Amino acid sequence: MTPAPAPRDLGAFLKARRAQLAPQDLGLPETDSHRKVAGLRRQEVAQLAAISVDYYTRLEQGRVRASASVLATLARALRLDDDQQKYLYELAGRSDARPRRRRGPAQRVRPAMRRLLDQLTGSPAVVLGRRMDILAWNVAAAALFTDFSVTPPGRRNYVRLLFTDPVVRAMHQEWEHDARDAVAALRMEAAADPDDPELAQLVGELSVQDADFRTWWAEHRVNNLSYGTKHYRHRLVGDLTLDCDVWSSPDGSGQRLMVLTAEPGSPSHDALGILTAWTAA
Repeated sequence: MTPAPAPRDLGAFLKARRAQLAPQDLGLPETDSHRKVAGLRRQEVAQLAAISVDYYTRLEQGRVRASASVLATLARALRLDDDQQKYLYELAGRSDARPRRRRGPAQRVRPAMRRLLDQLTGSPAVVLGRRMDILAWNVAAAALFTDFSVTPPGRRNYVRLLFTDPVVRAMHQEWEHDARDAVAALRMEAAADPDDPELAQLVGELSVQDADFRTWWAEHRVNNLSYGTKHYRHRLVGDLTLDCDVWSSPDGSGQRLMVLTAEPGSPSHDALGILTAWTAA
C-alpha cells in the first residue's frame, strides 16, 4: 500500500516552486534589489492567491490541510502546468478534487437578442455572455465606450476592459464603485461555474495585473449585475448620467442585454443624441 504523502512534502513543493519564480514574471513590482532569498516571498504568493499570509505559511509548514479551492488558486498563482497541478493535488491528498480542464461551448448571440440590439439605435447596448464576455454591441455602445471590434474576440470582456483599458477606465467618474460591482458580479459567475478554466485564467490575469482587483476578489462580495446609475465623462461630449439596466435571456443561456438610457430632455439625453448622431454620420 502506497503511504499517503506527508504535509511537509506539499510545503516543500510550494517553497521550491515559489523560489523558481521572479516578481517581474508575474507582473509584481520589484521593490527590493537585495533580496535574501530567490524567487517570490510568502506574502507575494499569498497576495496572488488571495489568501492570508498566515494561512499560506501554515500550508508550507504542513500545519493545515488545503481545500480544493485554495489549491486551485495556488496552482494559478504559481503558474503550474498540468503535470505540476496533478502533483500538487496528489501531495495534498486531493487528487479526486482536481478541477477538470474543459472549455465550454462557443458563445453565440441569440438571433432574437441580436435583433433587439440592432433596434436600439439611440441607446448604447451590449450583449454579455459567460464571464461577462462582450458578445455583441450596437453602434451607440462603440461610440460611448470604445471600438470593441479592434479588441481580439478572446479579450472582449467587460471586467477586463474596466481594469486594463485606459480609455474605458478613465471615462468612469465613479470607477472604484463600478469596478467593485463588476468584481462582485464576476464572483457570482464563479459560484455558478467554479471549474470554468477561462474564468480562472481571467481572474488570475487580473489578480496579477491589478492590486485593487486582488483585494476586492478576496473580499468575496457578490451581487447580480441588474440595474443602477452610471456617471461617465466622455472625451467628446463631456459628462453623462445614464441609467443602466440588464435583462437576462429567458432561455437559460446566461446571456444578458445591458442597455444605457438617459432621462428625456436632460443634458445627458441631448449629449447622447449628439454622440450617436455623430457616430452614425
